[in-house]
Amino acid sequence: MIGAGGLGSPVLMYLAAAGVGTIGIIDYDEVDISNLQRQIIHSNSGLGLNKAESAKSRIEDLNPGIKVEIWKERLTPENAMDICGKGWNLIVDGTDNLPTRYLIDDVCSLLDIPWVYGSIYRFEGQVSVFQYQGGPCYRDLFPEPPPSGSVPSCVDGGVLGVLPGVIGSIQANEAIKIILGIGTIISGKLLIYDAENMEFNRLNFSKSEDRIPITSLESVHDMFVDEGWCQGSDSSNDRDIEELKPNQVEYMFHHMTPLECLKRRNEGWKPFLLDVRSEQEFEQVRLSFTDLQVAHVDVLSVASSIPKDNDILVLCRSGMRSQIAAMFLIDAGFDANKLYNITGGILSWSQSAPEDIE
Repeated sequence: MIGAGGLGSPVLMYLAAAGVGTIGIIDYDEVDISNLQRQIIHSNSGLGLNKAESAKSRIEDLNPGIKVEIWKERLTPENAMDICGKGWNLIVDGTDNLPTRYLIDDVCSLLDIPWVYGSIYRFEGQVSVFQYQGGPCYRDLFPEPPPSGSVPSCVDGGVLGVLPGVIGSIQANEAIKIILGIGTIISGKLLIYDAENMEFNRLNFSKSEDRIPITSLESVHDMFVDEGWCQGSDSSNDRDIEELKPNQVEYMFHHMTPLECLKRRNEGWKPFLLDVRSEQEFEQVRLSFTDLQVAHVDVLSVASSIPKDNDILVLCRSGMRSQIAAMFLIDAGFDANKLYNITGGILSWSQSAPEDIE
């Protein structure tokens, strides 16, 4: 278990209750009172303790027959192979940042270990299983990380306290199914949960045969030395803001920077601008030429209002939700060649062309 925070709490408790024989936990952070509304494996009596140590104590109370190994440190390219290569059958992700996600994926690729991905932000959660029996990996869904400067600050956002319990329970469910060899594993599928509207959606993705195989951790190492990646954040504080490139082999929609878009618009290009942020975000700040606003998870409910014969710009805050919305539109029959994701979202646009911001 990478991280003993909001996601790690329900995962660890359910795996312990199920009788998993040996559980490893890595987390460098300490229990804080601000964690307790969502990190339910910890309590007031453990304030100030290392989270891995606190989680171990709770697991041993719950099921003393389980062997628990802990590492009170951050997972890094320097220690990842040693820690993850100790014979584990499965790794579960309870992290909050992109560098560690790419590191987990690369390590599991090198060690041929499946891993259960979980992500939470505000009212939305995501779950998938990567590297399962030769199936797709994280880099097949998100081949490249964004430039570090385009990722919003780790102090932004937050999360509904109940959300990690829902997503962590689903992660534990997938982990137990993998251990027992039962059911259908969500490999090649991204499960998206909208807690605000109580809706589940699912996207399919495939393994990219053109992707260069991982042979070392060299490519991810630079993400851990670049200060722009918010490496000082709490490893399990449940904030996850991603701006990534989805599987271009499968979806093939375009990516466009604000400057590229401005240049084409000045030349007469008139795309349909679809803002897929929440209504509250839209009311706070928007682009002056927006044609339609709808939350990304609800984009199909307004599909009839989106012109299929026109180029469509899809915009969100930092570029992640807009890509999910583009995937939904493609699944609904929209032409991927007419879809353009704005790289860096409105955050990038506000820096490139503030005169377009209302």
